Amino acid sequence: MAAHRIGIVGIENTHADGIVRALNVDGVGDARVTALVAGDPDRTAALAELGGIERVASESTELIGEVDALIVTTRDGATHRALAVPFLEEGVPVWVDKPLALSVADAEAILAAAGSTPVTSSSTLRWLPDTDAAAAALASIGELQSLTLTGPADPEGPYGGLFFYGIHLVDVAQRLVPGMPTEIDVERSSEGVRARYVVGGVAVTLDFVRPVGEVSVPFHVTAVGTRATESRDIVLGADYVRPGVEAFVRMLETRVLPVPPTQMRAAIAILSVIGAG
Repeated sequence: MAAHRIGIVGIENTHADGIVRALNVDGVGDARVTALVAGDPDRTAALAELGGIERVASESTELIGEVDALIVTTRDGATHRALAVPFLEEGVPVWVDKPLALSVADAEAILAAAGSTPVTSSSTLRWLPDTDAAAAALASIGELQSLTLTGPADPEGPYGGLFFYGIHLVDVAQRLVPGMPTEIDVERSSEGVRARYVVGGVAVTLDFVRPVGEVSVPFHVTAVGTRATESRDIVLGADYVRPGVEAFVRMLETRVLPVPPTQMRAAIAILSVIGAG
């Protein structure tokens, strides 16, 4: 069987480098990036050279019929619906890099267009070893009482404000304590945004800390149980995109969604409340 042919749109995101390297250089799974949608000329040429990619399209829809799956990596989540839906409607699986969308309406439209066609979207942090370790630790710390996630996010960032980096905290929270809260308490200050909610009896706190210049806090998770506490940094590492690539390839091979649609919806719904006002 031939390798899955993958197209990428949104090459301004540095995640594109990690994806091309994982699939075309390191040979992760039975998939290969065979087409790019052109962006900055120098950037396009560099990625094409890195992956030995010959097909460069001017518009993403040119690739319908030419690729077996699409990866949307544009930084601006407001573009994700328009880019993903035409492929999903043609039965082409899509990985929408974080965030899925900047509104609940767009998120719902993407998921509705998918139907039975595989679609996924998540933070890269969801798949990292430290997140795996935190998830595994929940079974040994007793009944979970609270979960706190801390990380950098700029409420005034150019790509949807909190959505661009805030999705990391919200998505990891969905992995560890999934569900949509009925109420979300939000506090805003010059240092950032703090959101609190309760899901399944667990108190969840998300601390989005505004970066100062080039300095930002590390991603961190603390889970408090009735018997013990699990606390650790979530370290990205040099190859932090690769585990997400592996999850995507597994989806193509098995057609099993790596992230439940309920969690994809909840992440965007929670961020929509936190980012409002």
